[in-house]
Amino acid sequence: MGKVWFVGAGPGDPDLLTVKGRRLIESASAILYAGSLVDQAATLYAPSGCNVRDSKDMTLEEISAWLVEAAAHGDVVRLQTGDPTLYGALVEMARALDAAGVAWGVVPGVSSAMASAATACETLTLPEVTQTVILTRVAGRTPMPPGEELEALASHHSTLCIYLSITLLHEVQRALRAAGWAEDAPIVVVQKASWPGEEKIVRGTLADIKQRCQAEKIGSQAMIIASPALGARHWQDVARSKLYDPEFSHRFRRAEK
Repeated sequence: MGKVWFVGAGPGDPDLLTVKGRRLIESASAILYAGSLVDQAATLYAPSGCNVRDSKDMTLEEISAWLVEAAAHGDVVRLQTGDPTLYGALVEMARALDAAGVAWGVVPGVSSAMASAATACETLTLPEVTQTVILTRVAGRTPMPPGEELEALASHHSTLCIYLSITLLHEVQRALRAAGWAEDAPIVVVQKASWPGEEKIVRGTLADIKQRCQAEKIGSQAMIIASPALGARHWQDVARSKLYDPEFSHRFRRAEK
């Protein structure tokens, strides 16, 4: 009996697979990848003779049964978009594997939040501006638990990385306005972050970001980032990090007087 590995494929660029994830793909006897989200190029590392299957037309029950059956012949990779622990069915699939007595593990992947910030050359945290990043989404077919409504989270005025919500951008605008965000608050939307030749970056404000995204025909696979730190590299003054401040001591360096 082999082991099932849930491997984060990252945001789309095969080069952003972790070394461990690629090694597992290269030695897998079977790979089940999320074809609706994961670029098929991520399976190019599969060895000759590997059983490669796209799961986009499968139900949870069919996926679970496939993984259990494939594990009887060797190690299996379930290749998922981004990181397996974020907005996936990890627990549901893992419960089926536990019930069948199949060992499994998780290899983290680069999330689209980090990939989008990198693509846009932005920072998600900044000294004395925001030190908190909230990963969330707008309620759609999947409701939000009590207390996790976007309006409540936005009231912290920290960085918001909003997944799976580009078609509900009007709801994002409503929630941020209700939480007291200014109309000129900066927002950046990144579609297909890291996808070679396909990524788009749209910069705007709370007031106009929806219209800008519509003009660029962005309606899927996009990350919404709202943050008081956006655009900081163009500010006249930025608070200095204490870690590199010559007047700040730490165990590797004594402060200068």
